[in-house]
Amino acid sequence: MRTIQLHHFTIGKQNRLFLIAGPCVIEAEKLMIETARQLKKITAELSIPLIFKSSYDKANRSSIQSFRGPGLVKGLKILRKIKDEFELPILTDIHTADEAERAAEVVDVLQIPAFLCRQTDLLVAAGKTGCAVNVKKGQFMAPWDMGNAVEKIESTGNHKILLTDRGASFGYNNLVSDMRAIPIMQRFGYPVVFDATHSVQLPGGAGKSSSGQREFVSPLARAAVAAGCDGLFMEVHPDPDHALSDGPNMVSLKELPALLKQVKRIYEAIHSSN
Repeated sequence: MRTIQLHHFTIGKQNRLFLIAGPCVIEAEKLMIETARQLKKITAELSIPLIFKSSYDKANRSSIQSFRGPGLVKGLKILRKIKDEFELPILTDIHTADEAERAAEVVDVLQIPAFLCRQTDLLVAAGKTGCAVNVKKGQFMAPWDMGNAVEKIESTGNHKILLTDRGASFGYNNLVSDMRAIPIMQRFGYPVVFDATHSVQLPGGAGKSSSGQREFVSPLARAAVAAGCDGLFMEVHPDPDHALSDGPNMVSLKELPALLKQVKRIYEAIHSSN
């Protein structure tokens, strides 16, 4: 498996689970900074490498009335401040090819949203920046079809690729997670992440916004680690019930340490037997 160097740690090593975590969308600067501070403290105590994530724009919100974020310029300014103050690698979504180069000036990982994982121009633009690229598997795609996304990024000479599973569409307003997707996508030779919070989302389930089943984050995260994922993606918030985006499927900061302790033990048990 290829490895990716980010700041002080390496993604893809078989002896260390890593975490991508942060609020769904950039909210008030003070909240973002305090969340990053708490996340760094929690993960440092558990020796779990952290990539801080948040989006400056959520371009695929259900309703025109939904909060999308502060936008590219203000959002990147806040992310740069977090990166500099806490010395953390940063991940954010991009939605158009034009955003790739500007976002790459600040962040370490460009994320391709699931709905855009087949957009050739977007994937190629992200690859050309030289940043690591995290591609979320579309809810409408089989895991083996992600090989095409990999090839598009590889065509730029960039081999710093992550693949993330976030469930598959299962009827109306529902997703299901097939853990076979993890080893299947690992066959492409890159680290595979499991998104434990978007996998419990109920897309459009609240009419003008998505709903979610937060109570299933923990069992799915544990199952994914047992299935061999290299990292976990979890959106977290100090007060998910009052978050401006994806609150119903986000994890509360206060509940995160207990879950991370569980998944770390599972990860160590799996890899100690290899």
